[in-house]
Amino acid sequence: MLFAMLLQAAAGAALGKAGAAIGAAVAAFAAAFGIGKIGKTALESGARQPEQAGHYRMTAIIVGALIEGACLFAILVCLLGIL
Repeated sequence: MLFAMLLQAAAGAALGKAGAAIGAAVAAFAAAFGIGKIGKTALESGARQPEQAGHYRMTAIIVGALIEGACLFAILVCLLGIL
């Protein structure tokens, strides 16, 4: 009986750690996808209106930094779940 409870606890912990690792990977992929879309859109916007390219570039940098911050926070939360 005690052995079965220990096995269930170990399996639950392993499943939780795997879920946290998958969550960190999903957060990283989502951030990479979002930054890729930002770069693509800023480049297209700068090509359409070259006089505003500097404004689009600065906006893309700011939004990219916000996405990176959110991604870093999500990964840290997932890694704390592993510990």
